[in-house]
Amino acid sequence: MITQSALKDLFDYKDGNLYWKVSPSKQIKIGAKAGNTKSNGYLRVGINYKQYSLHRLIFMMHHGYLPKEVDHIDNNPANNCIENLREANRFQNTQNAIKRKDCSSRVKGVCWKKSHKKWVVQLQVNGKRKSFGYYNDIEYAKFVADAMRYKYHKEFSKS
Repeated sequence: MITQSALKDLFDYKDGNLYWKVSPSKQIKIGAKAGNTKSNGYLRVGINYKQYSLHRLIFMMHHGYLPKEVDHIDNNPANNCIENLREANRFQNTQNAIKRKDCSSRVKGVCWKKSHKKWVVQLQVNGKRKSFGYYNDIEYAKFVADAMRYKYHKEFSKS
């Protein structure tokens, strides 16, 4: 397990990026930006033959510990500024996710219910799917979804 002290010996932090203080290999020079972008948009860094997520290393450098989950507040996996990172649990991290691309309404938490011929508002609350009613008007359904998301998910709510 990497420590905060080891990270501070290895890297300088600036504007959401880490820069090598030591040369870990012949190909990487001192002062080079650390990390490679993976297909999911997250940056990874190899230290002693182990891969780490860059945002987790930055969180540890600033706070001294690694939580189970680190949430990108703006949902941008490339934005690793410390102000954009916060500790979260799995549930909170998923609540901050952007809306699904397969949602029929293009509104998070609102889907068309063919059997009722209405828009239904459904959210995860304490790990269980909860329904907040059926609506003829999608704008009103969006209003209800936004209100319930804020009520139950607080600062982790994302439209």
